[in-house]
Amino acid sequence: MTKKLTPEQIQQQKPYLAWGLSEKEYDYISQRLLGRLPNYTETGLFAVMWSEHCSYKMSKPVLREFPSTGKRVLQGPGEGAGILDIGDQQAVVFKAESHNHPSAVEPYEGAATGVGGIIRDIFSMGARPIAMLDSLHFGEIDQPRTKYLINEIVAGIGGYGNCMGIPTVGGETTFDPCYTGNPLVNAMCVGLMDQADMQKGRAQGIGNAVMYVGAKTGRDGIHGATFASADFADDKETQRSAVQVGDPFMEKLLLEACLELTHKHQDWLIGIQDMGAAGLVSSSCEMAAKADSGMELELDQVPQREPGMSAYEIMLSESQERMLLCIKKGFEKPVQDLFESYGLEAVVIGRVTAGHQYILHHQGNKVTDIPVSSLTDDVLEEQGTEVMPSRLQQAALQPVWQPTEFDFAATFYQMLQQPTIAAKTSITQTYDSQVRTNTVVGPGSDAAVLRIRRTTKGLAMTTDGNGRFVYLNPEIGGKLAVLEAAANLVASGAEPLGITDCLNYGDPHDPEVYWELHQSVKGMAAACRALEIPVISGNVSLYNETNQQAIYPTPMVGMVGLINDIQKYETIKLKNAGDKLFLIGTTTDDYAGSELQKMLQHEISGQLADIDLKQQVAGLQQVLHAVQAGLTSSVHDLSEGGLAIALAESTFATDLGLQVTVPLTDAQLFSETPGRFLISVAPAKVAQFTELMQDKALLIGEVIPQKKFELKTLTATYQLDLLRAQKLWEDAIPCLMKSKA
Repeated sequence: MTKKLTPEQIQQQKPYLAWGLSEKEYDYISQRLLGRLPNYTETGLFAVMWSEHCSYKMSKPVLREFPSTGKRVLQGPGEGAGILDIGDQQAVVFKAESHNHPSAVEPYEGAATGVGGIIRDIFSMGARPIAMLDSLHFGEIDQPRTKYLINEIVAGIGGYGNCMGIPTVGGETTFDPCYTGNPLVNAMCVGLMDQADMQKGRAQGIGNAVMYVGAKTGRDGIHGATFASADFADDKETQRSAVQVGDPFMEKLLLEACLELTHKHQDWLIGIQDMGAAGLVSSSCEMAAKADSGMELELDQVPQREPGMSAYEIMLSESQERMLLCIKKGFEKPVQDLFESYGLEAVVIGRVTAGHQYILHHQGNKVTDIPVSSLTDDVLEEQGTEVMPSRLQQAALQPVWQPTEFDFAATFYQMLQQPTIAAKTSITQTYDSQVRTNTVVGPGSDAAVLRIRRTTKGLAMTTDGNGRFVYLNPEIGGKLAVLEAAANLVASGAEPLGITDCLNYGDPHDPEVYWELHQSVKGMAAACRALEIPVISGNVSLYNETNQQAIYPTPMVGMVGLINDIQKYETIKLKNAGDKLFLIGTTTDDYAGSELQKMLQHEISGQLADIDLKQQVAGLQQVLHAVQAGLTSSVHDLSEGGLAIALAESTFATDLGLQVTVPLTDAQLFSETPGRFLISVAPAKVAQFTELMQDKALLIGEVIPQKKFELKTLTATYQLDLLRAQKLWEDAIPCLMKSKA
C-alpha cells in the first residue's frame, strides 16, 4: 500500500489519473460538487464509482435506445437483475455480466468469480438461481496461451457452478484471432421466484441497520472496476491484485441464508444488494441513493481477513461472497443468529441517516463526508465522438466475395472441424448440466430448456453473439444477434420474453469504436421492438483491447423464453425414419462473415444484406405456432455453416440418415442467410404443417433409417459418410487442444 497522500498532494501529483479519473472530472468534483479538495479515500471512491464499469458514463446515452418496459416487466434495468412475469404469480429473473480482463490475467479465478458475482445478483432479488449459461470467445487454438486460457476459464466456470449446485445448461463458444489477447468471458444466470418474494437494493428508514454478511474483506480485487475500465496491454498481465478470489462453498451458504431471510423474514428486511464491482462503496452508496437516504458507516466494524487495511482498501476491495443488508432497527440480533446458523458473520457496520450525506469513520477519524448523489447521480456523462470505420467505407467499393469452385465433400468435412462449428462436448462436459434434475434440454441444442416444477411450464434460454457480423455492419449485426437468439428459443418451442446483454467493445474514446457501439445498439433495439420484447438488464464491457488492437465489437444477447406446455418442447435431433424434411425461409448468397469465408479466405470481408424485421418476426411466429401445435418432430435454426452443417448436426447421436434434394448450388449449402430453419415433420402432419407455413416451407427430403447422407444439389449428387462426419466434428477441438503447434 502506497503512503496515503494529502488532498494537496493528490491535487499536485494526480494519482487519480492512474485510477481512471480525468483532470476534468477531478476539478468538477473538487470545485463544483464538494467545494474542497477530496482526501485520499474520497478520491478513490470517486474513481471507482465514476469508472465506466460502474457509471456507464459513456454508454448511458447509447443504452437509452433500448426498450425496457412491457406488460411482463416487474423490474427493469437499475437493480441487481431484471424480472419478468411468467404467470401464476411466478417470475423469471436473469442477468449477464462480463469478466473479461480478470479472466485474461488470472483465467481460473477470473471466470469463477464472474460466475459467483452473477449468481449473487440473482439471489439478491429474492430468486433461487436455477441455471447458468456462458458466452466465451477465444483466439484460435494454435497457441499454448490460448489453450491454457480455454482450459482454465472452462475449469473456473465449472468449478464454481458445480460446487454451487447450479446447472450450466447452455451457451456458446467461438474462436477468432481478435480474441487472442483479450478473451471474452460472459456469464448469465437465470433464477425463479414467487413474485411475493421480490427484493430491491434500498437502504431507507432513519436508524435502520446496515449489515455486512458473508466472507471477510481482503485486499483482492482492489480497483477491479477501474481495471475493467481501461485498455489492456501485455504489461497488465501482472495485475493479478485486481482479480478476486472466489469460494463457492461460502457462496452456497450465503445463498441459502439470504433466501431464508428474504422468503421467511421479509418483515426484518428493507433491502439487499450484492457487493460486486467496486465492493462496499458501490453497494452502500447505491442502496442509499435509490432510497434518497443518508448513510454512516463504521469501517472498523467491517470483518477483515488482513491486518492494517486502510479505509481506501476496505471500501474498494472486491472480495467475493459478500452482501449488504438494510435491516429494520431491532431485528439485528435475529439476523445475526440466522446467518450464524449457516456459519456466516453478520455485522452491523452502520445506520441509515437523515439527510443525504455519505459518511465513513475509520480508526476514530471521519475519512469521508460527501453527498451520496455525488457518487451515483452526479457523474459527468461523456458523449463519445462517432466516425464510421474506414474499413466499412472501403468495403462498399470492393467486389462481393463469392466462393469459387471447390470440392464440396472435402469442404463439408473440413467445415465440421472448424472450432466455432465443432462439438463443444469437451468443454460442456466440464459442467454439471443436470444437477437439481430440472434440465429437459442441456448443452448441444439450439436452446436449453428447464421445467418449472409443479406447473406445466418450462423456460428456454440461450446466449448468442456473432462479432463477425457486427464487425462487418454494426447495425445489421446487432439486429442479427437478437434475431438469432429469438430463433434459438423459437426452435425449442418457446415464446421469447426478454433479453439481457453484455456489450463487449474496444476503447470508447476511439470514434470508430463508439460508432460501432451506437450503431449495433441501434440495431439490437430495433429488433427488440419488432419482437416486442424488452431489455431488462445487462452489462457494458468496454476497453477490450490488447496493445491497442480491439476485439470484434461483440454484443452478447442472453434471451429467455416461456414454454406453456413443457410436453411440446423441441430439439434439433431427428426422431423418426420417414419424417419429411422442410427448409423454412429463402436461401441467398450470404457469405460475408460466414464460416465458409473465414475457412477459405482466412479473413472476413464484404457487406451484409439488410434485414426486413417485419418479415423475420412473421417467420419466427409461424415456426413457433407449428411447434406449439405439435406439428414438428425436430427443429434446428440455421446459423454457422448454413444448411449443410444443420443437416449433419441433426443426425448426430442418432441412428438416422438423410435423403435430400435442394434447388441450391454447392456453395449455397454453406450460405448463412438468416431466418431459416430445418424442420422434420411426421407424414401424417405434413398437410397441416404446410398449410400453416404457406409458401415458407420447401420440402427437401426425408429421414431414412440408414446412417448415410444422400445429397443432390443443382450441380451434383453426393454420398456423404455421416459416421466419419460425426467423428471429425466430435474430435476437432480435443485434437487441436492436444496438438503441439
